[in-house]
Amino acid sequence: MKNLFVLLALTFLLVACGEKTSAPLAAFKNTDLSGLDYAHDFALTDHTGTPRTLADFRGKVVVMFFGYTQCPDVCPATMAELATVMKELGPQANQVQVLFVTVDPERDTQSLLAQYVAAFDPRFIGLYGDAAATAKVAKEFKVYYAKVEGKTPGSYTVDHTAGSYVFDRSGKIRLFVRNGQGAAPITQDLKILLSS
Repeated sequence: MKNLFVLLALTFLLVACGEKTSAPLAAFKNTDLSGLDYAHDFALTDHTGTPRTLADFRGKVVVMFFGYTQCPDVCPATMAELATVMKELGPQANQVQVLFVTVDPERDTQSLLAQYVAAFDPRFIGLYGDAAATAKVAKEFKVYYAKVEGKTPGSYTVDHTAGSYVFDRSGKIRLFVRNGQGAAPITQDLKILLSS
């Protein structure tokens, strides 16, 4: 009887060892937007004067942030954070495209955007449109922005959504990245998307 018990136990172990177990999918650190039906596309101009849509970046993971060049805090902090992410990704960074979309088309000219994004990483692209195009893309991406008048006509600020959208290689929206969490969670999530 004892030998039978040992034999059954060994048989169970051998069967269990032979089973293939699939590893669970890694969980995103940021907000998973997979399957949501918005943020499909945009039609804007980049800082070199080239018309752009989301399809231009197919095959890359895209990180898209809405801000403006005269933003005193959130925008430069986010862009610096994304520059750190690119460094942490190493060679994989070449499979990622960071897009900075201005919500201040009145002041953010093509040349100003070119200088601004390059100051963080030469691979970053600045995007702009006229007031109508900016409003259209903000509506499509559910981004809030509003001018806050300053003491002089040109000294206004712009309140805006502080976060980034991430698209997978096929151009589908996948994540919303919360502002101010540091580079590590973003890097981890981008690596998950790059490996899928």
